[in-house]
Amino acid sequence: MSESKSIMIVGVGGQGSLLASRILGNVLLNQGHDVKVSEVHGMSQRGGSVVTYVKYADKVYSPIVELGEADAIISFELLEAARYVSYLKKGGKIVVSDQQIDPMPVITGAAEYPGDILQKLKDKGIQVLALDALTLAKEAGNAKAANVVLMGALSNVMEFEEKVWLDAVRECVPPKFLELNLKAFALGRQVQLEEK
Repeated sequence: MSESKSIMIVGVGGQGSLLASRILGNVLLNQGHDVKVSEVHGMSQRGGSVVTYVKYADKVYSPIVELGEADAIISFELLEAARYVSYLKKGGKIVVSDQQIDPMPVITGAAEYPGDILQKLKDKGIQVLALDALTLAKEAGNAKAANVVLMGALSNVMEFEEKVWLDAVRECVPPKFLELNLKAFALGRQVQLEEK
């Protein structure tokens, strides 16, 4: 019986975490895993924090990921990576888009956006795969494909073959957006984890 593994997808409402979790869930199901996906919304309209838990194993009993339990965190935005880092287990990895979206306290002037987030994560000894998912998505043809760019980057830190991921993208993305999303995935996949 395999020990369950957990992945968290964190971001801000409107960034496409639902499609990302569908693609990931599809990959895991097609590899024969029992998969549980659970979404926890803050203010899920644009701007609010959105978290999706994905757990997989031979048998998964609860979809919830506890503190210190996540094998990987995929973050659509820098501050969200910092906000959820305590969920990462020792030796876990973070795949993060270096995009900054100001939360309401920053917009209203009540707080400042924290600086050096990537460096602070690396200083904690965390393996961080950081990429400019937004620019790569625009290169693929649409900024909204940043979620699939991140899936491409994630595919580098998981043990599944590229074909399984491409099949999942084909299954989850509507045909008229498929070419764009396959390109977005390929661009994300080119980004490798720096060896320590």
